[in-house]
Amino acid sequence: MKSSLLPWVALAVSLEFVLVAGTVQDYDGEERVLVNNKCKCTTVTSKLVPSKENPDEEILERNIRITVPLRSRQNISDPTSPLRTTFVYRMAELCKKCDPVEVELGGEIYEAQQSTSCNEPETCYTYNRDKCYTTTFPFIYHGEIKHVQAALTPASCYAD
Repeated sequence: MKSSLLPWVALAVSLEFVLVAGTVQDYDGEERVLVNNKCKCTTVTSKLVPSKENPDEEILERNIRITVPLRSRQNISDPTSPLRTTFVYRMAELCKKCDPVEVELGGEIYEAQQSTSCNEPETCYTYNRDKCYTTTFPFIYHGEIKHVQAALTPASCYAD
């Protein structure tokens, strides 16, 4: 029974996300950050601005800021990999929310995700500071070569 309701729960959560993202309540004329994807170096913001056609009306303006990391490597954990020359930005991927959300449906609580592509690995163009990246490198000690693992993002690899 639960498995047959799961697609409906996911649909309901997705529709709620679309409806919540499309509402214009609680705007004070200030810019709001909708997406801040450090992995893809993108920020999406929205702001209510006066309409050019009708100054009495406000319309929702969205701004997309993309920083292209020109010296990014194909494999960001391998400094010897070739430089990346292709960057792909899809709004659906930038805006996906993979954190499970609890939804009450028919008196029961279910966990649902707002995206169906959460199990696919995300292509990162730079280091996501929340994720631990490591690499191995050759280290010469007393004339002997040892391969040592090093953290590329130490703040996220080691606990405080």
